[in-house]
Amino acid sequence: MKINFLNFILVSVLFVGSFCFASGSAVSSQHEITSTLLWIVIILISAKISSLIERFGQPAVLGELITGVLLGNVALLGISFLEPMKNSQLLAFLSELGVIILLFQVGLESNISQMRKVGFRALLVAVVGVVCPFVLGAYLVGPWLFPGLAANAYLFLGAALTATSVGITARVFKDLNTLKTSEAQIVLGAAVIDDVIGLVILAVVSAIATVGAVSLAGVVAILFKAIAFLTGSVFFGHLLAPMLGKVLSKIHTGIGMKFALALSFALIFSFLAGEMGLAPIVGAFAAGLVLDPVHFKYFKKPKISEELEKVRNIPGRMEIQKIASLYTEKHVEDLIEPLAHFLVPVFFVMTGMNVQIQTLFNPKVLLVSLGILVVAIAGKYVSGCFAGKVNRNIVGFGMVPRGEVGLIFASIGSGLGVINHEIFSVIVIMVIFTTLFTPPILTYLIKKERS
Repeated sequence: MKINFLNFILVSVLFVGSFCFASGSAVSSQHEITSTLLWIVIILISAKISSLIERFGQPAVLGELITGVLLGNVALLGISFLEPMKNSQLLAFLSELGVIILLFQVGLESNISQMRKVGFRALLVAVVGVVCPFVLGAYLVGPWLFPGLAANAYLFLGAALTATSVGITARVFKDLNTLKTSEAQIVLGAAVIDDVIGLVILAVVSAIATVGAVSLAGVVAILFKAIAFLTGSVFFGHLLAPMLGKVLSKIHTGIGMKFALALSFALIFSFLAGEMGLAPIVGAFAAGLVLDPVHFKYFKKPKISEELEKVRNIPGRMEIQKIASLYTEKHVEDLIEPLAHFLVPVFFVMTGMNVQIQTLFNPKVLLVSLGILVVAIAGKYVSGCFAGKVNRNIVGFGMVPRGEVGLIFASIGSGLGVINHEIFSVIVIMVIFTTLFTPPILTYLIKKERS
């Protein structure tokens, strides 16, 4: 109860603090806060109701995405009350924070040594998963399905097909307790590399669209920053984490300080990643990889662990010993879990709300979208063939979802005036199908592998 109550207080402070930070004038701020309070209730309750989908063997993330799609399109039925949610800066902040917490959790449950074992295979999967869809979209299917457009439009179409939404796949692996499998480690590693390569492609394509050319020095600079951050965060993180843990434990050894250290690590790394031009979720994942149970050895152990400690060394009590050790190691994840229950569903529901169902009503757009969808799936699925001696189907489909990343690529292209409304709608439809259909397919493949 003590742990849960403390986490409730911390979450509440974060919740109220985010509102205050984003406030403008006093009157508009108060209205925005009160409205957002109600929207948060709608999101959380709807997301938890949608978890009933787990009874049918599907991951909770699928229910949250579908809930978002339904909430985001009720305006088609004449209900416009929820429309302001889509443009809420407060919800956008909480959504971004949610995916940061999710990738931090994934990093905590991952292991650097395990990822090193699959490092080369993850690199191959990432490279193939970027090159294939980009070439197919920009130079083959794009010009064939959209004849007569500018070359920049095809380049942005290809770039949008390269994106992988690691958040969606990671959530499926987490829901099914398979984050430590080789397949999951390859997909997670490939997704991080994919993000770096995708960043380079987006920068190059944007530069071509705006100034008509891009320098080799610019591309090298982006690559250098990305590699420097990933390697530097792991190296310096392992040096700083035990030092910070020791210093902060002298101030207080309770779980509150332990929680503050873990969460601060995630936010600092996310901030640094953003400052270097990378996605903040890459920093959160790196922070999770860096933090180990040994970095918290100066803090008090959980109460239940102390009680189990009394019987750990009794002969014949090996199972109790294992439980005690596991509980101590997992305690950081347990502290973060209540925060994740609050923020992560906000991210997935908001992702679903950005999907516009009316784009499906145009037969021409829908038909063209099916062609793009085939390329989007095939271009990523083929990357699984380079995963080595693992279940290649799981790896291939694990790379398929585009989610919010594909929408970001499309939005940038639309903002630059490079892609028209038709191409934007096609990309949105591709994102819808790859986002919604991947979780059940991946769940089926994982359960089939277990049986």
